[in-house]
This record gives sequence, structure tokens and C-alpha cells, in this order.
Amino acid sequence: MLKEKDRFEIRVLRKRGDSLRHICHTTKHSRNTVRKVLAEVPSAEAINGGVFESQATKVRRSGRPSKIDGFEELIAGWIEQGLHTPKLLVELRGRGFNGSAQTLRRYLRNSNARFISITDQMKNWMHLVLQGAKTSSQIKEDVKDALTPDMVEKLVQCVWTEPLHLRNRALTLLAHGYGITPGVIGSFLLIGRKTARGYISDFKKGGVEWVLDLSRKEVKKARDPNYAAAVFKILHAPPSAFGFNRTTWRMEDLHAVLSKQGVTICKNNIQKIIKAAGYRFRKARRVLTSTDPEYREKLEKIKQILANLKGDEKFFSIDEYGPFSVKIMGGRALTKPGEIRMIPERQKSKGSLIATAALELSTNQITHFYSEKKNTVEMIRLLESLITQYRGQNRIFLSWDAASWHASKKFIGRVADVNEAAYRAENGTPVVELAPLPSCASFLNVIESVFSGMARAIIHNSDYASVEVAKAAIDRYFAERNEHFQKHPRRAGKKLWGTERVESEFNEANNCKDPGW
Repeated sequence: MLKEKDRFEIRVLRKRGDSLRHICHTTKHSRNTVRKVLAEVPSAEAINGGVFESQATKVRRSGRPSKIDGFEELIAGWIEQGLHTPKLLVELRGRGFNGSAQTLRRYLRNSNARFISITDQMKNWMHLVLQGAKTSSQIKEDVKDALTPDMVEKLVQCVWTEPLHLRNRALTLLAHGYGITPGVIGSFLLIGRKTARGYISDFKKGGVEWVLDLSRKEVKKARDPNYAAAVFKILHAPPSAFGFNRTTWRMEDLHAVLSKQGVTICKNNIQKIIKAAGYRFRKARRVLTSTDPEYREKLEKIKQILANLKGDEKFFSIDEYGPFSVKIMGGRALTKPGEIRMIPERQKSKGSLIATAALELSTNQITHFYSEKKNTVEMIRLLESLITQYRGQNRIFLSWDAASWHASKKFIGRVADVNEAAYRAENGTPVVELAPLPSCASFLNVIESVFSGMARAIIHNSDYASVEVAKAAIDRYFAERNEHFQKHPRRAGKKLWGTERVESEFNEANNCKDPGW
């Protein structure tokens, strides 16, 4: 059976902070014996005799004064509010304390003091600000000259009243003024250290207003029309035009060409621009790129014509829409919850039609009629319709894609006939000149934009009873469009005749044809 002095020794060693292993080694008792002694309640005799000290006192050697004597009240005040040992040691040194840090730690440990690190103190300060436990005047005293009083007032109000995304920014600036590092700020607010540094950097650049103003300061590159124009201006030409020995574009090549031209944009934004235009990059070889070896020459010719177009000259973009069947058509439509629009997979067509049309670019006027087929006869019919309609003009230019019936011998012969001086003098018709587009360049055909708009407005989601009803809808659409641009002569694009994809103008960066229709 253990004697009382052995039990006391075990308890004193444990109170001093020694481990079980060290106590067993010092007292020569087993681990189980030491555990039993520590689990026992001290006897009344030991307590009354004063051999077992309370937790609030420290064990000291008899006859030797402690260097802590005289500083207990000061330390007690720090214990009540939490403390940081190094900071307390500096304060005590200033008051005449000449003990070691180990002496101070031993006293605090025996007093069951609560240790708080610098990081915990900083987080505690931010928590008090966030909860409103610190007043504006107290915060002003804490940040001193790091922030002006007006800044503090604005930031404090933001912390107390604004939503989380603004509250984090305001508290970051207050904490920075107090001297808290971005890492601690990020840890407390659950944001990244780089994010906190970004707020502080913005504050140094433009002040509090710059940090709290969340309005976009510039248009994103993926939505900037200037960047989109630069991308498609390159994409519409074959890679060989820029020195690449390839037949199709790669993202690396596009990025390289843009970089050489001084356009700073990443590959991800290039992909977003192409996707936003309605194209998939894997289809670029069929839709976006012209394979015409004379692409640049033909393009420059059209640009020259448009740049020098006179008042008595007209430029027409020509193409055919269709053939398409008159039946129940699909498309996007507003539907109520739970409603699913159904379109029969097999339908009996009510007929089909082809709309042949010419768009005059300077006045935005459409001339159209309906054809049975796409052939030279219909092109000659369109030619005669245009020279009759535009009598009195000096010259008209016809521009279209590289379809065979657009440049047949019969058609070229008819153009030569109407350009003869005798014919023009007799009928008062203008000179006709051809300005064909590069092959595989339907994206440059401006009238495709009008066709895409018409399809969205009156073809998608339609269920016309007959071909005649469909024709009436198309006639009305073009009539209203012509009337609008006669009253308001400007480029199309904002008036919702059919939500044209792009403005009706010849532009190398345009994607006039909707690849989905």
C-alpha cells in the first residue's frame, strides 16, 4: 500500500505537467498505480494539512520567493480578457519583471490561464467588429492613421448592413487597417489569401469606392464585339492565307495570329466567341472557312465597290431561301410549366416553296418572288426584275455565292445583252456588274442574315394551312421590313422583324447565316 507522501509526490508531479511515463520513471511505480492515485480524491487530512494545493496556486520551493510576486494583479487582468504570452512578457519587462519566459509560462499554466495566439487575437477582433461589439470610435482608435474617419464610417456601415459579398470586402479593409495579414483575413472570412490581397490592392489603387463598386469596369472579352470581329476576320480566311500549312483552323493557330496582330485574348475566350455565334469548332471546315484560293482578291474587290458606291449605284446581296416544306415546324417557344410541345415525326407536306430575294445594302430594301426551282431561268428573271425596278440608276452590282446557276453561260450572256448601249438607251436600265462572293463563303452573304431573321419570326413554330398562307406571311414580313427602313433609313439589327443575327451590312467579321437553320 502506498504511503501518503508517495501519493502526494505523484499528484505534485502531475500538477507540474509531467507525463505519466515520466512520473512512473521518477517514482518507480507502475502506470496503473499512478492512474489509480490520480483518480483518487485527496483525503481530508491532506487537504486540511495544506499538503495538497489548489489549482489556482503554483507549487514553489519553500523559503524561496517567486519573481512573479507583485505582478499577480496585472497578470490577472490579462487572464480575464485572454492573453498572448510574448506580448504579456514584454509588458511585464516594462514594469520591472526580470524573470524568464519559462517562469511566466509555469505560473500561467498553474493558474489555468487561457492562452491566446496572435492569430486568435486578430480573429477575435474581426469577430467583434462583425458582431457590432466594437463601436466606430473604437475601430478608429484601433486602425489609427491607416484609414480616415470617413472611410471607417463607410466600411463599418457596410459590414453591418450590406450583403456578404460587400461585407467581406469592407471587413478586409478594416482588418488590413488594424494590421491583420491577408492570410488571417482569408482564414476568418473563408476566402482565399489572393482574394484578400486583391481587395487590399484595389484599395491602394482607387480607395474604398473602388473596392465596394462591383459594377463591371470593362466589357468581358468574350462579349466584346471588337474581339469577336477580330476572331472571325481571321477565321473566315483559310489558314494558308496566314502562312499555316493546314486546311482547317486550330485553336493554337487562331491564338497565334491574334497575338501577332496585337489582340490579347486567351484560347478560352476565343472558344466562347465562336460558341456564342452558334458554331461548333469541329464544323469550322464546312461553315466558317472559305477554301477559295482567290478569297482575299474577291473580298477586296467587294470592299472597294462598297467603299466607293455612289448615290446612283446600288449593291444587291442575292440568294434563295428554301426549298422548305409547309408543315408543322419546330423551334423555341414560351410554354407553361409541365407542357411539352410535340411535333409529329412523320407529316404530310402541304407543299413546298422557294423564295428568291435580293437585298439592296444602301437602302435595306428587299425584292423577292417565288420560284419553282433554283436555276438560271430564275436568275434571269431576278435580273430583269431588278433592272426594271431600278430604272434611272447608273449601275447595279449583283453579289451572290458560287452556285453554278449564278454564273452559267446563259446568264452571263443575258447580262451582256442588257449592258449593250442600245438596250440601255431604249429601256433606261442601269449597267449590271457581277461581284461574286468567294466560294464556301455563305457567311459573307448579307441576305442570309435577313433570311435567318425571317425564319425565326414566321417560319419557326409555324403551322400554315397551305403554301398560299405561308407566302402571304413572307410577303407581309418583307413589306413591313421595307416600309420600316423607308421611314427609318439605317442598318437593320435592332428592329425585331426577325431578330437578324447581325446588322445587314457587308463585314468580313459577320456570320450572316445561322448554322442551325
